[in-house]
Amino acid sequence: MHILKHLPKQDGCRMPAEFASHLGCIMIWPERTDSWRNGGYAARAAFTKIATAIAASEQVTMLVSNQQYETARAMLPPEVRLVECTTDDAWARDVAPTFVLRPDGTRCGIDWGFNAWGGLVDGLYFPWDNDNHVARKVCDLFDCDCYDLRHFILEGGSIHSDGEGTILTTEACLLSAGRNPELSKEAITQMLCDCLGAEKVIWLPCGIYQDETNEHVDNICAFTEPGKVVLAWTDNPNDPQYAMSNACLQVLEQETDAKGRKIQVQKLPIPSEPICMTEEECSGLDLWDGEPTRTPGERLAASYVNFYIANDSVLVPQFGDPMDKTACEILAAQFPTRKIIPIAAREILLGGGNIHCITQQIPEGRSNSHA
Repeated sequence: MHILKHLPKQDGCRMPAEFASHLGCIMIWPERTDSWRNGGYAARAAFTKIATAIAASEQVTMLVSNQQYETARAMLPPEVRLVECTTDDAWARDVAPTFVLRPDGTRCGIDWGFNAWGGLVDGLYFPWDNDNHVARKVCDLFDCDCYDLRHFILEGGSIHSDGEGTILTTEACLLSAGRNPELSKEAITQMLCDCLGAEKVIWLPCGIYQDETNEHVDNICAFTEPGKVVLAWTDNPNDPQYAMSNACLQVLEQETDAKGRKIQVQKLPIPSEPICMTEEECSGLDLWDGEPTRTPGERLAASYVNFYIANDSVLVPQFGDPMDKTACEILAAQFPTRKIIPIAAREILLGGGNIHCITQQIPEGRSNSHA
Protein backbone atom coordinates (compact mmCIF):
# COMPACT_ATOMS: atom_id res chain seq x y z
CA MET A 1 0.00 0.00 0.00
CA HIS A 2 1.24 3.46 -0.91
CA ILE A 3 0.18 6.43 1.23
CA LEU A 4 -0.36 9.24 -1.24
CA LYS A 5 -0.19 12.93 -0.36
CA HIS A 6 -1.67 14.33 -3.58
CA LEU A 7 -5.35 14.68 -4.48
CA PRO A 8 -7.19 11.77 -6.13
CA LYS A 9 -8.14 14.05 -9.04
CA GLN A 10 -4.52 13.98 -10.21
CA ASP A 11 -4.91 10.25 -10.87
CA GLY A 12 -8.30 10.62 -12.53
CA CYS A 13 -10.20 8.98 -9.66
CA ARG A 14 -13.98 8.98 -9.35
CA MET A 15 -16.38 7.72 -6.69
CA PRO A 16 -18.76 5.04 -8.03
CA ALA A 17 -22.41 5.05 -7.05
CA GLU A 18 -23.56 2.67 -4.35
CA PHE A 19 -25.84 0.96 -6.87
CA ALA A 20 -22.79 0.00 -8.99
CA SER A 21 -21.28 -3.48 -8.60
CA HIS A 22 -19.56 -4.25 -5.28
CA LEU A 23 -16.67 -6.47 -4.33
CA GLY A 24 -17.97 -6.39 -0.79
CA CYS A 25 -18.89 -4.47 2.32
CA ILE A 26 -17.11 -3.38 5.50
CA MET A 27 -18.87 -3.51 8.88
CA ILE A 28 -17.69 -3.12 12.50
CA TRP A 29 -18.95 -5.32 15.35
CA PRO A 30 -20.85 -3.23 17.96
CA GLU A 31 -19.46 -3.19 21.48
CA ARG A 32 -19.47 0.33 22.97
CA THR A 33 -21.86 0.23 25.92
CA ASP A 34 -22.79 3.91 25.95
CA SER A 35 -23.97 3.51 22.34
CA TRP A 36 -25.49 0.01 22.42
CA ARG A 37 -27.83 -0.83 25.27
CA ASN A 38 -27.68 -3.83 27.56
CA GLY A 39 -24.09 -4.60 26.69
CA GLY A 40 -24.78 -4.54 22.95
CA TYR A 41 -26.46 -7.95 22.82
CA ALA A 42 -29.51 -6.87 20.80
CA ALA A 43 -27.40 -4.67 18.53
CA ARG A 44 -25.09 -7.57 17.72
CA ALA A 45 -28.10 -9.69 16.76
CA ALA A 46 -29.26 -6.92 14.40
CA PHE A 47 -25.79 -6.53 12.89
CA THR A 48 -25.69 -10.30 12.35
CA LYS A 49 -28.93 -10.24 10.35
CA ILE A 50 -27.64 -7.39 8.20
CA ALA A 51 -24.25 -8.99 7.57
CA THR A 52 -25.91 -12.29 6.70
CA ALA A 53 -28.27 -10.66 4.21
CA ILE A 54 -25.47 -8.71 2.49
CA ALA A 55 -23.18 -11.75 2.38
CA ALA A 56 -25.67 -13.50 0.11
CA SER A 57 -24.39 -11.41 -2.82
CA GLU A 58 -21.09 -9.81 -1.79
CA GLN A 59 -18.15 -10.41 0.53
CA VAL A 60 -18.66 -9.01 4.05
CA THR A 61 -15.65 -8.18 6.20
CA MET A 62 -16.46 -7.52 9.85
CA LEU A 63 -13.90 -5.64 11.94
CA VAL A 64 -13.99 -6.87 15.53
CA SER A 65 -12.06 -6.33 18.75
CA ASN A 66 -9.92 -8.99 20.37
CA GLN A 67 -12.41 -9.20 23.25
CA GLN A 68 -15.40 -9.85 20.97
CA TYR A 69 -13.78 -12.06 18.33
CA GLU A 70 -15.04 -15.38 19.67
CA THR A 71 -18.56 -14.02 20.19
CA ALA A 72 -18.69 -12.60 16.68
CA ARG A 73 -17.38 -15.83 15.15
CA ALA A 74 -20.06 -17.82 16.97
CA MET A 75 -22.88 -15.48 15.88
CA LEU A 76 -21.90 -14.74 12.28
CA PRO A 77 -22.18 -17.18 9.36
CA PRO A 78 -18.93 -18.69 8.04
CA GLU A 79 -19.02 -16.64 4.83
CA VAL A 80 -18.55 -13.41 6.81
CA ARG A 81 -14.83 -12.74 7.22
CA LEU A 82 -13.63 -11.46 10.61
CA VAL A 83 -10.61 -9.20 10.96
CA GLU A 84 -9.33 -8.05 14.34
CA CYS A 85 -9.16 -4.25 14.46
CA THR A 86 -9.31 -1.68 17.25
CA THR A 87 -12.08 0.90 16.89
CA ASP A 88 -13.95 3.34 19.11
CA ASP A 89 -17.43 2.42 17.84
CA ALA A 90 -19.19 0.64 14.98
CA TRP A 91 -19.99 3.28 12.33
CA ALA A 92 -18.20 1.83 9.30
CA ARG A 93 -19.76 4.31 6.89
CA ASP A 94 -18.00 7.18 8.62
CA VAL A 95 -14.64 5.69 9.60
CA ALA A 96 -13.85 3.23 6.79
CA PRO A 97 -12.31 4.66 3.62
CA THR A 98 -14.34 6.15 0.80
CA PHE A 99 -13.35 4.05 -2.19
CA VAL A 100 -12.63 5.57 -5.59
CA LEU A 101 -11.58 4.09 -8.92
CA ARG A 102 -8.82 5.17 -11.28
CA PRO A 103 -9.48 5.16 -15.06
CA ASP A 104 -7.87 1.69 -15.37
CA GLY A 105 -10.22 0.30 -12.71
CA THR A 106 -7.68 0.25 -9.88
CA ARG A 107 -9.44 0.68 -6.54
CA CYS A 108 -8.05 3.21 -4.04
CA GLY A 109 -9.22 4.50 -0.67
CA ILE A 110 -9.53 7.98 0.80
CA ASP A 111 -8.51 8.39 4.43
CA TRP A 112 -10.51 11.42 5.57
CA GLY A 113 -10.01 12.99 8.98
CA PHE A 114 -12.52 11.74 11.55
CA ASN A 115 -13.36 13.62 14.76
CA ALA A 116 -16.52 11.88 16.03
CA TRP A 117 -18.93 14.21 14.21
CA GLY A 118 -17.71 17.54 15.47
CA GLY A 119 -14.55 17.16 17.54
CA LEU A 120 -14.34 19.34 20.63
CA VAL A 121 -17.13 21.58 19.30
CA ASP A 122 -20.00 19.11 19.29
CA GLY A 123 -18.48 15.65 18.81
CA LEU A 124 -20.24 12.63 20.27
CA TYR A 125 -17.34 10.95 22.07
CA PHE A 126 -13.70 11.41 22.97
CA PRO A 127 -11.15 10.14 22.18
CA TRP A 128 -11.71 9.07 18.58
CA ASP A 129 -8.13 8.23 17.57
CA ASN A 130 -8.79 4.52 17.02
CA ASP A 131 -11.59 5.33 14.58
CA ASN A 132 -9.35 7.84 12.82
CA HIS A 133 -6.91 5.02 12.02
CA VAL A 134 -9.44 2.55 10.58
CA ALA A 135 -9.50 3.80 6.98
CA ARG A 136 -5.80 3.31 6.42
CA LYS A 137 -5.89 -0.20 7.91
CA VAL A 138 -8.77 -1.17 5.64
CA CYS A 139 -6.88 0.11 2.59
CA ASP A 140 -3.93 -2.07 3.62
CA LEU A 141 -6.25 -5.03 4.10
CA PHE A 142 -7.65 -4.72 0.59
CA ASP A 143 -4.32 -3.86 -1.06
CA CYS A 144 -5.43 -0.35 -2.03
CA ASP A 145 -3.33 2.77 -2.29
CA CYS A 146 -4.52 5.30 0.30
CA TYR A 147 -4.93 9.04 -0.25
CA ASP A 148 -4.04 10.89 2.95
CA LEU A 149 -6.80 13.48 3.46
CA ARG A 150 -6.73 13.45 7.26
CA HIS A 151 -6.45 17.24 7.30
CA PHE A 152 -10.00 17.41 5.88
CA ILE A 153 -12.81 16.25 8.20
CA LEU A 154 -15.45 14.20 6.41
CA GLU A 155 -17.63 11.18 7.13
CA GLY A 156 -18.88 8.77 4.48
CA GLY A 157 -22.48 9.34 5.54
CA SER A 158 -22.22 13.00 4.58
CA ILE A 159 -21.83 12.33 0.84
CA HIS A 160 -23.68 10.41 -1.87
CA SER A 161 -22.44 9.90 -5.45
CA ASP A 162 -24.39 9.14 -8.61
CA GLY A 163 -21.23 7.69 -10.18
CA GLU A 164 -21.48 10.17 -13.04
CA GLY A 165 -19.99 13.29 -11.51
CA THR A 166 -22.67 14.47 -9.08
CA ILE A 167 -22.32 14.54 -5.28
CA LEU A 168 -25.10 15.14 -2.76
CA THR A 169 -24.35 16.64 0.65
CA THR A 170 -25.90 18.92 3.30
CA GLU A 171 -24.93 22.39 4.42
CA ALA A 172 -25.93 21.55 8.00
CA CYS A 173 -23.16 18.98 8.20
CA LEU A 174 -20.29 20.07 5.99
CA LEU A 175 -20.53 23.73 6.99
CA SER A 176 -20.82 22.96 10.71
CA ALA A 177 -18.33 24.52 13.12
CA GLY A 178 -16.93 21.13 14.14
CA ARG A 179 -15.82 20.03 10.65
CA ASN A 180 -13.70 22.39 8.54
CA PRO A 181 -14.58 25.88 9.82
CA GLU A 182 -11.56 27.47 8.15
CA LEU A 183 -12.90 26.55 4.69
CA SER A 184 -15.63 28.31 2.73
CA LYS A 185 -18.49 26.49 1.03
CA GLU A 186 -16.74 27.10 -2.29
CA ALA A 187 -13.49 25.60 -0.98
CA ILE A 188 -15.29 22.53 0.35
CA THR A 189 -17.08 22.12 -2.98
CA GLN A 190 -13.73 22.17 -4.76
CA MET A 191 -12.27 19.65 -2.31
CA LEU A 192 -15.15 17.24 -2.93
CA CYS A 193 -14.70 17.58 -6.68
CA ASP A 194 -10.93 17.10 -6.43
CA CYS A 195 -11.25 14.01 -4.25
CA LEU A 196 -14.31 12.28 -5.70
CA GLY A 197 -13.96 13.04 -9.40
CA ALA A 198 -17.11 15.15 -9.32
CA GLU A 199 -18.14 18.01 -11.55
CA LYS A 200 -21.08 19.18 -9.46
CA VAL A 201 -22.02 19.21 -5.78
CA ILE A 202 -25.70 19.62 -4.88
CA TRP A 203 -25.99 21.21 -1.45
CA LEU A 204 -29.18 20.37 0.43
CA PRO A 205 -29.80 22.74 3.33
CA CYS A 206 -30.50 20.16 6.01
CA GLY A 207 -31.16 16.54 6.90
CA ILE A 208 -33.39 14.66 9.32
CA TYR A 209 -34.66 16.36 12.46
CA GLN A 210 -32.60 15.46 15.54
CA ASP A 211 -29.88 13.74 13.50
CA GLU A 212 -26.87 14.07 15.82
CA THR A 213 -24.37 13.78 12.95
CA ASN A 214 -25.26 17.40 12.07
CA GLU A 215 -27.72 15.95 9.57
CA HIS A 216 -25.90 13.57 7.24
CA VAL A 217 -27.26 13.40 3.71
CA ASP A 218 -27.59 9.60 3.82
CA ASN A 219 -30.56 9.92 6.17
CA ILE A 220 -32.50 12.44 4.05
CA CYS A 221 -31.74 11.79 0.36
CA ALA A 222 -30.08 9.10 -1.79
CA PHE A 223 -29.54 8.34 -5.46
CA THR A 224 -31.42 5.33 -6.81
CA GLU A 225 -29.95 5.79 -10.30
CA PRO A 226 -28.36 8.70 -12.15
CA GLY A 227 -30.79 11.61 -12.19
CA LYS A 228 -33.15 10.03 -9.63
CA VAL A 229 -33.29 10.34 -5.83
CA VAL A 230 -35.51 9.39 -2.94
CA LEU A 231 -36.20 12.13 -0.38
CA ALA A 232 -37.42 11.57 3.18
CA TRP A 233 -40.86 13.16 3.42
CA THR A 234 -43.82 13.96 5.64
CA ASP A 235 -47.14 15.60 4.79
CA ASN A 236 -47.65 16.65 8.42
CA PRO A 237 -47.08 20.43 8.63
CA ASN A 238 -46.80 20.19 12.43
CA ASP A 239 -43.78 17.90 12.22
CA PRO A 240 -40.43 19.77 12.27
CA GLN A 241 -39.34 17.50 9.42
CA TYR A 242 -41.99 19.02 7.13
CA ALA A 243 -40.16 22.32 6.66
CA MET A 244 -36.78 20.58 6.44
CA SER A 245 -37.84 18.16 3.70
CA ASN A 246 -39.63 20.94 1.81
CA ALA A 247 -36.45 23.04 1.86
CA CYS A 248 -34.54 20.13 0.35
CA LEU A 249 -37.23 19.55 -2.27
CA GLN A 250 -37.03 23.17 -3.40
CA VAL A 251 -33.29 22.79 -4.02
CA LEU A 252 -33.67 19.49 -5.87
CA GLU A 253 -36.46 20.80 -8.10
CA GLN A 254 -34.29 23.71 -9.20
CA GLU A 255 -31.09 21.71 -9.74
CA THR A 256 -29.65 19.69 -12.58
CA ASP A 257 -26.96 17.04 -12.19
CA ALA A 258 -23.49 17.04 -13.72
CA LYS A 259 -24.93 15.68 -16.99
CA GLY A 260 -27.54 18.44 -17.17
CA ARG A 261 -30.49 16.24 -16.20
CA LYS A 262 -33.31 17.52 -14.04
CA ILE A 263 -33.43 15.61 -10.76
CA GLN A 264 -36.42 13.29 -10.47
CA VAL A 265 -37.56 13.13 -6.83
CA GLN A 266 -39.45 10.22 -5.30
CA LYS A 267 -40.84 11.09 -1.86
CA LEU A 268 -40.18 8.39 0.74
CA PRO A 269 -42.28 8.86 3.89
CA ILE A 270 -40.77 8.92 7.35
CA PRO A 271 -42.52 6.85 10.06
CA SER A 272 -46.06 8.05 10.71
CA GLU A 273 -45.28 8.68 14.38
CA PRO A 274 -41.99 9.92 15.89
CA ILE A 275 -39.74 7.10 17.08
CA CYS A 276 -38.66 7.96 20.62
CA MET A 277 -36.44 6.42 23.29
CA THR A 278 -38.21 4.68 26.15
CA GLU A 279 -37.11 4.93 29.75
CA GLU A 280 -36.22 1.23 29.73
CA GLU A 281 -34.01 1.68 26.67
CA CYS A 282 -32.21 4.64 28.22
CA SER A 283 -31.56 2.75 31.42
CA GLY A 284 -29.72 0.07 29.46
CA LEU A 285 -27.00 2.48 28.33
CA ASP A 286 -23.79 3.10 30.26
CA LEU A 287 -22.99 6.68 31.21
CA TRP A 288 -20.37 8.60 29.21
CA ASP A 289 -18.13 10.84 31.28
CA GLY A 290 -20.73 10.67 34.04
CA GLU A 291 -23.60 11.80 31.82
CA PRO A 292 -26.41 9.87 30.10
CA THR A 293 -26.11 9.60 26.33
CA ARG A 294 -29.89 9.50 25.81
CA THR A 295 -32.99 10.77 27.62
CA PRO A 296 -36.44 9.15 27.83
CA GLY A 297 -38.79 10.53 25.19
CA GLU A 298 -35.93 11.73 22.98
CA ARG A 299 -36.92 11.66 19.33
CA LEU A 300 -34.63 9.58 17.14
CA ALA A 301 -33.72 10.35 13.52
CA ALA A 302 -35.69 7.50 11.97
CA SER A 303 -35.65 7.43 8.16
CA TYR A 304 -36.18 4.74 5.53
CA VAL A 305 -33.65 6.52 3.30
CA ASN A 306 -30.90 4.97 5.44
CA PHE A 307 -30.94 1.76 3.39
CA TYR A 308 -28.02 -0.22 1.96
CA ILE A 309 -27.86 -1.22 -1.70
CA ALA A 310 -26.21 -4.65 -1.98
CA ASN A 311 -25.44 -6.41 -5.26
CA ASP A 312 -28.76 -8.27 -5.39
CA SER A 313 -30.86 -6.54 -2.74
CA VAL A 314 -31.76 -3.41 -0.80
CA LEU A 315 -31.80 -3.66 3.00
CA VAL A 316 -34.50 -1.35 4.34
CA PRO A 317 -34.80 -0.34 8.01
CA GLN A 318 -38.10 -1.11 9.74
CA PHE A 319 -39.42 0.57 12.87
CA GLY A 320 -42.67 -1.24 13.68
CA ASP A 321 -44.60 1.61 12.04
CA PRO A 322 -47.44 1.47 9.47
CA MET A 323 -45.13 3.20 6.98
CA ASP A 324 -42.68 0.27 7.05
CA LYS A 325 -44.60 -1.57 4.30
CA THR A 326 -45.16 1.59 2.25
CA ALA A 327 -41.45 2.39 2.27
CA CYS A 328 -40.59 -1.11 1.06
CA GLU A 329 -43.15 -0.88 -1.76
CA ILE A 330 -41.79 2.48 -2.92
CA LEU A 331 -38.20 1.21 -2.88
CA ALA A 332 -39.19 -1.98 -4.71
CA ALA A 333 -40.40 0.22 -7.58
CA GLN A 334 -37.12 2.17 -7.52
CA PHE A 335 -34.98 -1.00 -7.57
CA PRO A 336 -36.88 -3.46 -9.80
CA THR A 337 -33.87 -5.78 -10.28
CA ARG A 338 -33.13 -6.14 -6.57
CA LYS A 339 -35.09 -7.83 -3.82
CA ILE A 340 -36.21 -5.71 -0.89
CA ILE A 341 -35.14 -7.08 2.50
CA PRO A 342 -36.90 -5.47 5.49
CA ILE A 343 -34.69 -5.38 8.58
CA ALA A 344 -35.91 -4.60 12.11
CA ALA A 345 -33.59 -1.69 12.87
CA ARG A 346 -34.71 -0.07 16.10
CA GLU A 347 -31.64 -1.32 17.98
CA ILE A 348 -29.36 0.37 15.45
CA LEU A 349 -31.42 3.55 15.58
CA LEU A 350 -31.04 3.60 19.37
CA GLY A 351 -27.28 3.74 18.82
CA GLY A 352 -27.62 6.85 16.69
CA GLY A 353 -27.78 5.67 13.08
CA ASN A 354 -29.11 2.96 10.83
CA ILE A 355 -28.28 0.36 8.18
CA HIS A 356 -26.42 2.68 5.82
CA CYS A 357 -24.41 4.11 8.72
CA ILE A 358 -22.98 0.72 9.73
CA THR A 359 -21.98 -0.40 6.22
CA GLN A 360 -19.42 0.80 3.67
CA GLN A 361 -19.40 -0.67 0.18
CA ILE A 362 -16.21 -1.69 -1.61
CA PRO A 363 -16.68 -1.21 -5.37
CA GLU A 364 -15.56 -3.78 -7.89
CA GLY A 365 -12.10 -2.91 -9.15
CA ARG A 366 -8.51 -4.05 -9.36
CA SER A 367 -6.26 -4.26 -6.33
CA ASN A 368 -2.66 -3.04 -6.47
CA SER A 369 -1.38 -6.60 -6.82
CA HIS A 370 -3.32 -6.87 -10.09
CA ALA A 371 -2.68 -3.35 -11.30
